[in-house]
Amino acid sequence: MIGATAPLPAIRGASRVHSGKRQVAAAAVHPPTDASTSPPDFPRLRGRIAASQRSAIPAHSHYFDMTHPTQITAAEFAQFQALIHKIAGINLSDAKQILLVGRLGRRLKHYGLSSYTEYYKLVTSSQHAGELQQMVDLLTTNETYFFRESKHFEYLAQHILPKHPPGRSFDVWSAASSTGEEIYTIAMVLADTLGLKGQWNVTGSDISRSVLAVAERGQYWLDRVRGLPPDYLRKYCLKGVKENEGSFIIMPELRRHTRFLQANLNGPLPGLGKFHVIFLRNVMIYFDNDTKRKVVERLVQHLHPGGHLIIGHSESLNNITNCVKPIKPTIYQAA
Repeated sequence: MIGATAPLPAIRGASRVHSGKRQVAAAAVHPPTDASTSPPDFPRLRGRIAASQRSAIPAHSHYFDMTHPTQITAAEFAQFQALIHKIAGINLSDAKQILLVGRLGRRLKHYGLSSYTEYYKLVTSSQHAGELQQMVDLLTTNETYFFRESKHFEYLAQHILPKHPPGRSFDVWSAASSTGEEIYTIAMVLADTLGLKGQWNVTGSDISRSVLAVAERGQYWLDRVRGLPPDYLRKYCLKGVKENEGSFIIMPELRRHTRFLQANLNGPLPGLGKFHVIFLRNVMIYFDNDTKRKVVERLVQHLHPGGHLIIGHSESLNNITNCVKPIKPTIYQAA
């Protein structure tokens, strides 16, 4: 099991507290204030983080607002379905209408618009190119967490890494990285196996600029430690103090092995290089089969011969493409 390691020596100068957890209100954008329980035991963050950065730490309902929503017609919803499919390849089902209203409703309020037709005209006009990116960010942001679908990380540590030639760089791409929990999970596994000073790198990409900014900062509320083994929390994270209380940040020694860039998997990719493993998890569930095939074939070009492609547990490439062969469910290898 990943993280089931022997007890670690105390880190000098780091204050200690009893284990436990804090609660963060669903829509909160401020640090937790409930002191009835103590946060997990790990080193404290030294220095300060600007208020503008702290306000961007992801909270559970940061993107969702159903307060007095503007009604959307079937024709208006169909326009946005076609638009997001054209841009990102995402099939927004009819069942996602409530989600769209909840996420885009605040943008109508921001501009003082009374209909989604007006907002559609705004985002598709050349005068508001930045708003189109804002729309994409809101409609493509999904919840993630550390060590999600942990069997994949066990396979990485137990089956892929032991076969990698010693002394050679090991490179991983998280192709739909969202707010960064997957990137840092991969980084922790690589650091634990290859060492913090080892030759390894993790690239994270996403279509959303806003989530990439969060990922690159590597700062999260303490309630986001769900799934993160306590040993990894102590080894690779620093706890915020004073105005940063209630948050933690990924330690710089781990973050220096990471890089982040914007990439739309539905179009030409930026110069990325080659990778030994590509994680493409929990994003293809939004694609039709033709888009899945194109995306996978596009990404596989960035795999080293014999490299691995890992997809989400609810996804499959059966009858989609033959450019990779299945090793076990959700894990594939380049020919």
